Amino acid sequence: MKQRLRSLLVVVLFLAFPLQGFAKELIPMGQSIGVQLQLPNVFVSHDVLLDSGEWLKQGDQITKVNNETLSDVTVLKNQKKDVELTVEQKSGTKKVSISKDQLFNLMPFLKTETDGIGTLTFIDPQTMEYGALGHQIVDSILKQPPQFDEGSIFTASISQVKKSVPGQPGYKISIVNKSLTPLGTVASNELYGIFGKWEQPLQHSVHPALEIIHADELKEGKAQLLTSIDGENVETFEIEINKQDGNTFTFFVTDERLIRKTGGIIQGMSGSPIIQDNRFVGAVTHMFVEEPTKGAGILVIEMLKKSPN
Repeated sequence: MKQRLRSLLVVVLFLAFPLQGFAKELIPMGQSIGVQLQLPNVFVSHDVLLDSGEWLKQGDQITKVNNETLSDVTVLKNQKKDVELTVEQKSGTKKVSISKDQLFNLMPFLKTETDGIGTLTFIDPQTMEYGALGHQIVDSILKQPPQFDEGSIFTASISQVKKSVPGQPGYKISIVNKSLTPLGTVASNELYGIFGKWEQPLQHSVHPALEIIHADELKEGKAQLLTSIDGENVETFEIEINKQDGNTFTFFVTDERLIRKTGGIIQGMSGSPIIQDNRFVGAVTHMFVEEPTKGAGILVIEMLKKSPN
């Protein structure tokens, strides 16, 4: 999910799921997770030149094969002869004839899901609902938040870390085993993160359930960030909150061990919980590209609000 960075702020990874009221206490997590969203249709992931001289363009949608609605990419895999595809493009709908051999070669360029890596923010121990990422997932191919039929989150293990340096954000290199039972479902992909139902026993957390801080209770000064930078282990690192603007805030990483390992904030760290005075503040959402030890966050109370739309 690498994107060209054009602005001062960059989303560290990738409107809120309507939780039933505001939970007074939430469990701060910090584990890395893999996110998988199943798209409702089959999309073309890269420009492809067909034998006929026609182009399939990135973002095109294949809706039918031989005039039958295409509901599963395996239908294309099982074709034994030449087919006619119905393709939805920005300029309109067109029919494309394609040989079975070329269809086989086309398969790696077809997209049926959106994947990403981020950090689990909280679990509500009363409702078993979770929140993660702290910002919305935008599909790099579709250039927009994807519509999806269903979604799942999985455990991710950090194998390596690429450090951030000024002007060049680093990132986590993660291993996600999707053959394992999902940790939970994804019900909503909104402005302040992904939200859904946790479906496994509660995992060990660095902290028990903590009371939520409200906007008028946040203070400038020391706080802690919970995140994983090695394997599946969640660690606590020191930060300094320096400015608040309503339900958002900025902070500096002051923990020398984290700076040595990551350079500060890296992609994949979005959603990492932030704690102050043993109360739950919120989650990391962004980093400053030219100053990677500086990050931005959202209050968890804001994550819990219903979507304004």
